Amino acid sequence: MQCKALRDSAREIQRFDVAYFMASVDDLETNTAFAEEHQAGFPILSDPSKEMSSAYGVLGSSGLNNRWTYYIGSDGTVLEIDRQTNPATAGADLVGTMQELGFPLVSDN
Repeated sequence: MQCKALRDSAREIQRFDVAYFMASVDDLETNTAFAEEHQAGFPILSDPSKEMSSAYGVLGSSGLNNRWTYYIGSDGTVLEIDRQTNPATAGADLVGTMQELGFPLVSDN
């Protein structure tokens, strides 16, 4: 559901000068198949070692990632962490939060 919400909001998200992706503890082949099946249009990072997930604190007790959204500035500073990410509205919520945080829009040049 979250992947589809991001996919369906791609036009609005891509107005911002940002990179966005999802991360999963599944292996590369599983993530590639999932992305193709759901026509993701954005990368799904593979973290089967769970090293990145642990470093960001998103690894849940079940061994799967929590559905958190990190907003990271161009200087690498974590600006906000949404720990209440709603899978159904994740795309629209992402756009709204980027607007609130003042993320830059893609230049028309």
